[in-house]
Amino acid sequence: MMRRWLSVLLPFAASFAMSSAHAQASPVQLYAAGSLRDALTELTGQFEAQTGQTVGLTFGASGLLRARIEKGEAAQVFASADMDHPQRLAQAGGWTTPSVFALNQMCVLAAPSVAASPDMLLATMLQPGIRVGTSTPKADPSGDYAWELFRRAEVLQPGAYALLDAKALKLTGGADSPRPPPGRSTYAWIMGEGKADVFVTYCTNAVAARQDMPSLTIIGVPPELQVAARYGVAARQGDAAAAQLVQYILSPPAQAVLKHYGFGQP
Repeated sequence: MMRRWLSVLLPFAASFAMSSAHAQASPVQLYAAGSLRDALTELTGQFEAQTGQTVGLTFGASGLLRARIEKGEAAQVFASADMDHPQRLAQAGGWTTPSVFALNQMCVLAAPSVAASPDMLLATMLQPGIRVGTSTPKADPSGDYAWELFRRAEVLQPGAYALLDAKALKLTGGADSPRPPPGRSTYAWIMGEGKADVFVTYCTNAVAARQDMPSLTIIGVPPELQVAARYGVAARQGDAAAAQLVQYILSPPAQAVLKHYGFGQP
C-alpha cells in the first residue's frame, strides 16, 4: 500500500518542485522611469543576490509606460517619476496604492556658451536667443515639472509663462523622441548635438549628463522656482513576488542606493 502511494505522490512532488522552481525563475517585471535606470539596475541586482528572484527591467517615460500597462503589458511593479501615473492604475483597479519611495528636484543644464547663475536663471531662459529644452508633458513627468516651473515663473514675472510655454522645445520623453546612441546620456547627447542652449531636467539626470559631457554646466533652480518631484511605486494586487520587490525598494539598503545616485528619501 505504502509503495503504491509513493508511486503516486513522488511524481506529483517532483512536478510541484519543478513548477515552484519555474515560478521562482520567472523574472518580476519592473517598469520604471528612465531617470531611475542606474539606481534601479544596481538596486535590483542586490535584490536578486539576496532573494534569488530575478527582475526584468523596462525603462521609459512614466506616462508612456502607464499607457502600455493599461493596454495589457505584463508589468508587475511600476516605479514612476510622479505619483499621478501609479495612482491612475490603482484607481482603475488591480494595483496597490502607490508609496513614495524617492524624491528629486529640477536643475538646468547649460551649454558651455551660456553663462548663468541661479539668480539669473529666469532672465537667461527668457532671452529671445536662448533655446529651452524640456521633456514632453503628460508623457513624461519631467515635462510636467518643467511646466510647473514655468507657472512659478509667472508669479515672479508676469508674462513669463506664455514666453516659456511658446519657446520650450519638447526634445525627450515623447513616443517619437529621438534616442541617443547606446551608452550615452540622453541629455548630454541632446546638448552635444546643439539642440538646446539650456535644458530643464531632474538634478540626477543633470549630474549624469555632466559626467558624460564635462563641459556642461549645472545651474541650480532657486527656491522660488523649484519643483519637488515625488516618485511613486505600486505593485499588482495579490502578486507576492511584486510585493516583495516593492518592500525591498522601500527598505534601508535600497534607499541607500537611491541616495548614492542623488535621490532624496521620503
